[in-house]
This record gives sequence, C-alpha cells and structure tokens, in this order.
Amino acid sequence: MEPKAYVGGQAVIEGVMMRGPKHIATAVREPSGNIIVQKEVVSSVTDRYPVLKKPLLRGVVMLVESLVQGLKALSFSAQAAGEEGEALNAKEIAMTMVFALAMAIVLFIVIPTYGAKFIHSTVTDATLLNLFEGFLRLAIFFAYVAGISALKDIQRVFQYHGAEHKTIHAYEAGVPLTVENVQTYSTLHPRCGTNFLLIVMIVSILVFAFLGWPDLWLRILSRVVLLPVIAGIGYEVLRFAGRSKMPWVAWLIAPGLWLQRLTTRPPSDDQIEVAIKALEAAKPEDVDEVSGSA
Repeated sequence: MEPKAYVGGQAVIEGVMMRGPKHIATAVREPSGNIIVQKEVVSSVTDRYPVLKKPLLRGVVMLVESLVQGLKALSFSAQAAGEEGEALNAKEIAMTMVFALAMAIVLFIVIPTYGAKFIHSTVTDATLLNLFEGFLRLAIFFAYVAGISALKDIQRVFQYHGAEHKTIHAYEAGVPLTVENVQTYSTLHPRCGTNFLLIVMIVSILVFAFLGWPDLWLRILSRVVLLPVIAGIGYEVLRFAGRSKMPWVAWLIAPGLWLQRLTTRPPSDDQIEVAIKALEAAKPEDVDEVSGSA
C-alpha cells in the first residue's frame, strides 16, 4: 500500500530538504561528518485562504512557497556545511527571488521572443513564429541544464538530488528506510521539479502559439502575465502524472525522466544516509515506515 501523503524534496549544499504535509526538514552533513537536521512546521497561505487550494491556483502558490522554502534550506545548508556568510533574512530572500525571476524572464522569455524576429522575413504566419519561439526557448533550457550539469560543484548537488529521489521512492514503496534498500531504487522520479520545468516549457509552446504576433514589448508582456497560468497548468499535469498508473502517462513523463539523467547523479551511501535523515524527520508521523499505511 502506498503512503497516504506524498513527500517532496530538494537537494541543497551537502544535504537534502524534504517537505511532508506537516513538517519541512533539512539534513546536512557538517565538515566534522555529523548530520545536522533542521525541522520546521509547514506554514502555507492556503491554510488561511482555502480558495487557493483550487486547481490552477494551488500550483502558483506551491511554486512560490517552494522557492521560499528552497532558499531558506539552501541558506541553512551553506552555514551547516561550513560556507561563509549568514543566514538569509526575509528581505534578502525576497530580493533573491526577484533577481532569479528577472534572470529567468530575460533568459527564457526576452531572448527567445526577440530571437524569433530573425526569421520573420521568411516566415509570416503568427502560429509558426510562436512555435519557433517556443522551440528556441526549449533549446535554451536544454543548453542551460546541460551547461550547469558539467560544473563540478553542481555535480555533487546532483548526487544529493539522486539521493532525494531514491529515498522518496523507497518511502513510497513502503520498505524500511535503510541505505541498502534505498540504493536499489532509481534516481529518476516523475514528480521531480525538472519534470515540472519541462512541462511548463511545453505548455507554454501550446498556449503562446495562438496569441498572434504583436509588437515585441506586447509579446514579452503577454508571456510574463501568463506565467502564473502556465505554472498552474504545469502543476496540475505533474500532479496527475505522479498519481496516475495509466500506460500513456508513462509516455507523457518520459522526456522529463530522460532530462533527469542530467540533473541527478548516483549518490554515495553517505549521501543516502543524509536523505534518509531528512525524510524521517519530514514524513507524516502516522504513516508506518515499513507498510506505508496509517
């Protein structure tokens, strides 16, 4: 039997962050070799405003909250792993998110939208131009992922990413969370954030294809304004894919799993141990570790 509640996660510096329905836990291996765990109660705006749990809206909320939680976990892991600097405060987290969003808009919206104009002299059909822009955006995304995956420091983070996926697989299978058990599972997971980003890219191609071909600034504005809609649709697709056992869904998520071969690496036993500590702290307390039932 599968667990009643899903657990998600994220790789951080020398560790893993896991989010359960009630707790968020970040486990990091310190330079001394000890594993330190930070555990917090999940606080979501959807608890105060239940309407935000509705389809499409919940995806946008989850994305924003995941970014905030991820930055907090990264800040904690950097300190625990011996990196210089202090923990980020609320203002610094907000500024980091704004900067990251601005860079994403430039890289994945402004550049491909502007780049598509260079074929306007030979292609005049608006739908074809928008499709070209979408595939150019996809190519930039693939190049970005491939580029960062070649960095030595990132490769170690990707090992923890693999440890996160393996551990969640073991938890969902209901087996005891031991290093030996966890290592037998795949580093690829259908609910991975990499899948989400790829789904968002594909959904954006389908949506933007029918928006016509106005002036450059209107094209950029339309894509930015529709980002929450695209993210909401992408989240619902990912949520469905993570729960469905239909054969055709496997084909739907296959490209995202292939892409994870770039964003995950086989983890060491020590890294698996860290991921297990994080999941044990974040998983629902009323879910039995062995049977996966309440």
